[in-house]
Amino acid sequence: MLSSAKLLSLAGVVCCAFFAAASSDVIHPANYTAPGAFPTSVYAQYYNSPTATSAQVQPVISDPVTHKIFPLSLTDPDHIPQNDTVDPHPLPPKASSSRLLEQAIAQIQSIATNPIFGDNTCARCQASLEVAKFIALAAPEEGPELAIQLCELFEYSSTCATTYSRLVIGAALTQVASFADVGGYDGQLLCYQFLGLCPLPPTSPLNLTNWFAKPKPNPLPPPKQPSGQRLKVLHISDFHIDPRYANGAEANCSSGQCCRSNAFNVQSPDTPLFPAPRFGAYTCDAPYSLVLSVLQAIPAVAGAEDSGFAFSLFTGDMLTHDSQNQESRAFNEYSEVVLYDLFKRYLGPGPVYATLGNHDSYNEDLAAPYSIGGELAKQFDWLYDHVSALWEHQQWLPEASIELARTHYSAYMVKRADGLRVISLNTNLCKSNYFNYINSSQPDTSGILRFLTDELQDAEDAGDRVWIMGHVVSGWDGTNPLLNPTNLFDRFSPHVIANIFWGHTHEDEISIFYANNGTDMSAETAQTLSWVGPSVTPLTNLNSGFRVYEVDSATFDVLDAHTWQSSVNDFPSLDSQIQFGPAYNYEYNTREAYGGNITWGDDDPLNATWWHLVTEQMEANPSLVQTFNTYQGKSSIRTPPCTGDCIPAKICYIRSGSASIAQENCIQGYGSVQ
Repeated sequence: MLSSAKLLSLAGVVCCAFFAAASSDVIHPANYTAPGAFPTSVYAQYYNSPTATSAQVQPVISDPVTHKIFPLSLTDPDHIPQNDTVDPHPLPPKASSSRLLEQAIAQIQSIATNPIFGDNTCARCQASLEVAKFIALAAPEEGPELAIQLCELFEYSSTCATTYSRLVIGAALTQVASFADVGGYDGQLLCYQFLGLCPLPPTSPLNLTNWFAKPKPNPLPPPKQPSGQRLKVLHISDFHIDPRYANGAEANCSSGQCCRSNAFNVQSPDTPLFPAPRFGAYTCDAPYSLVLSVLQAIPAVAGAEDSGFAFSLFTGDMLTHDSQNQESRAFNEYSEVVLYDLFKRYLGPGPVYATLGNHDSYNEDLAAPYSIGGELAKQFDWLYDHVSALWEHQQWLPEASIELARTHYSAYMVKRADGLRVISLNTNLCKSNYFNYINSSQPDTSGILRFLTDELQDAEDAGDRVWIMGHVVSGWDGTNPLLNPTNLFDRFSPHVIANIFWGHTHEDEISIFYANNGTDMSAETAQTLSWVGPSVTPLTNLNSGFRVYEVDSATFDVLDAHTWQSSVNDFPSLDSQIQFGPAYNYEYNTREAYGGNITWGDDDPLNATWWHLVTEQMEANPSLVQTFNTYQGKSSIRTPPCTGDCIPAKICYIRSGSASIAQENCIQGYGSVQ
């Protein structure tokens, strides 16, 4: 166990260097037990007593970008605000008479040519969307009210008036109805995805005619030679910090966000059945105390206390899983300021390359495409401006990358001094974001794929290797992103794209990308790999964890990976004392856990080929799938076993780099262990 003097030394380090020196240290299994008392020196001021154990700390946070101090009322667990009336989303402009006529003709033509339209639920749904569209065009102020009344009429939800009000998502839905081709592909996909009233329309393939500036090199350029020097790279994901977490509140609530003062179980509405532990619970997001515990543990167990990491990846989701009416721009900005500041102070001098998660937008999941035009195209600029300014404030990105982030939905490319290019994407443009259902038959209405393609082409021309990072996984079981193929990754693999990193699922997962979009899956056709980082938040039924990679400093291949976890089941026992906090224990070494029967050199990379060989071993030895299943939940006692159809399903998910492949090939229903 670390001495108190050592812990104080850790808490006081503030580093400003842009790039960290590469570390060649070999990582050994290590454990760490955090102190039980909250490190009060982390913040200069608090709204409450930071030494108390009856409640989470409420630090006084100042935004370095806006220079404002966030009020206690924003995070007070006893008085949770309802609707943010300061920054409602704008409504679309009212259409002219000529515009109405134009749209009426166009939509009638769409209905007339759509073979799905007829006497069925899908037809009725799309016809109803037609009415909603013209309301949105002619009287946009009535759009949210229409959504509320339809929701109540068809008993779609018990929170219609709250969920679909203008102050929540009613304005965004009105925008979508205004711009979408509801009589065609957009409407069918909306009716399928959100109402279940239409069949899933066929996936729209990428039209790659004239898409690439150059054909794929044949033969491929010779691979870069390994340096023999290893970098330590940290991968953290899905913190979901909950500053409104209330110690002792119901952690086994019947609905909504648990571990909140207003949460209760219907079986015992006045007395909590499971009082929320100070460091977190399986059904709740991460309180301040858990966030500080993991950040104290990371450098200690990874041997990075002195040198830090070469760099770190944060694959998104800062905010808690609040009801949308409890969100606001200010709450977004608060969480961003808190976490980026703590990353800077605890993770050492290396830069943190961050991406936005679907919960890092207000409202969650949303990102409007610039192609929507006018002022509406700028409605999320406040978010992109703020996060990019914070990345600049922390000195993690150079000026050119900051400017890309401000103008590309917070997406950016940074070329490191060691030659690696890191491309960060906003994957809200690739998932079930309402705005993605505008011109949804065109896979790149946002321009994000054009941005990615151009950056990959520049990297290929320069002979550079690339890491791609984002939040929402592109494949696995196919339930998270939009169903589009991954032809872009095929074009630039394996010579350009070294690795891909996601978050979002909260679980420890992996997916392989093959040549020709997975038409032939073998060790010879496996091209690149995506790593899904384990979450810090325990939500739901998971332990808390993180991963550190050993990376060759010339090829930027992952040579080994080490994962740590903390057992959330032990957290209640920590409440009665302040000597000890959560223990982060070494969970597993990737090479040792899966490669025992694979002939592979000690310095050969854990690349797509190696992982395909792992899946072949899984087919021969199903117990290896159970090992994977255990680690998927970070060794949580609540992870169910994987038997029967689960075994081939998990192998299939690992072989599915894109959602469409998983949907076509895999048994569904076994993607999550939560």
